[in-house]
Amino acid sequence: MSPDEQSSPATHDTPVLVVGAGPVGLAAALALRALDIPVTVLEARPRDARRPGSRALYVHRTSLRLLEQAHPGLGREMADFGTVWHARRTLYRGREVYARTYPPASGTGLPPFTSLRQIDTERFLRDAAESAGARIEWDAEVRAVTASSKAVQVTVADGRQWTAQYVVAADGARSAVRRCAGIELGGSRAEGFHVVIDVADGSQKRPAVRELHYAHPRAGGRHVLTVPFTGGFQIDLQCKEDDPVEKFTDRDVLQRWLPRMIGCPEVIGDLMWVSQYRFLQVMADRFTDGAGRVLLAGEAAHLFPPFGARGMNSGIADADAAATTIALALSAVSAERARAAVNAYARDRRAAAVDNSAAVGAALSHLRPAGKLAQAKIETAGRLAPWVPRLGEWLERAPYGPRTTHRRRPGPGY
Repeated sequence: MSPDEQSSPATHDTPVLVVGAGPVGLAAALALRALDIPVTVLEARPRDARRPGSRALYVHRTSLRLLEQAHPGLGREMADFGTVWHARRTLYRGREVYARTYPPASGTGLPPFTSLRQIDTERFLRDAAESAGARIEWDAEVRAVTASSKAVQVTVADGRQWTAQYVVAADGARSAVRRCAGIELGGSRAEGFHVVIDVADGSQKRPAVRELHYAHPRAGGRHVLTVPFTGGFQIDLQCKEDDPVEKFTDRDVLQRWLPRMIGCPEVIGDLMWVSQYRFLQVMADRFTDGAGRVLLAGEAAHLFPPFGARGMNSGIADADAAATTIALALSAVSAERARAAVNAYARDRRAAAVDNSAAVGAALSHLRPAGKLAQAKIETAGRLAPWVPRLGEWLERAPYGPRTTHRRRPGPGY
């Protein structure tokens, strides 16, 4: 063997490649292993890299069930680790207009949701995927994807190559796989920006209550959402288009005014993460490539504002559907039937994304009303809610968008 041959990059064969070791990619790997399909996951980051911040906090019951089915015990373990808060409050200009307390879940069933940081979700999923036999290749940044009618070849930055029959693209909003497949994203970006702040609950005294403030008087009339998670709580502050970014992202400034805003100075611990973002509402024009060998999932396929926690949860549903589809395609008696299964996945999951996008669009219109009439509706509801309880309930529910749609199954994110 020549020196050149000895140093040439390795080429690997696997039935399925998953690109991306975030929650969606790992959920896809788990679902594939539950169907006894060998799978390799390619992740651009090194193994010891950690995503900052809480990011996607909520794992819905439907997602917990899918993970429990793929890896028995996983959904229960995540639910037990996460925070299940039993009270929610909605306030308008500092006055409570809605409050509800739920009794703790009885029995051994999975809760309606659990709240934990995305890095913890990924830790649980990664450990489960590896124990189920999924192979994870770190430092594997995808640079090229070439699909034919029979296979897909994927090349990473250091020259290593993989050949697979199918690829699940779960590599996020800047998906290299989607770009290589020539699939476009289309949609819109909302005006204004949000600031997300993760605060460690060092004193452990803050009650596990989700609070939504319309026109918070201590935040200059901006909307504020406070959500507990295991180890702390997240503050989501809706800023105005002309707000100075540094006022709401500088840690020294935040340490001075955050305690006054939340009204509990003694529970402000370390600021674990501060980030700003703008709402994107975009979707891939198709969820598979021209050869029918690449299936888009999660943020590689769609990006939603976080109302109703539809992003990661719909991505986990994508992952489960992709695994089932690939199992059907691999066992199909003809290439035509295999392609029909992939086309059905692309059609059904894009329809789900359209419904989710419509729901978050309704929520976004509520939180950032355009026009005086829409603003007047919120103001009127806020003033009358103490005497007309259904108006307070509307203020509570509207920011999450419709919970059902005319086509899809009930529940946000699916």
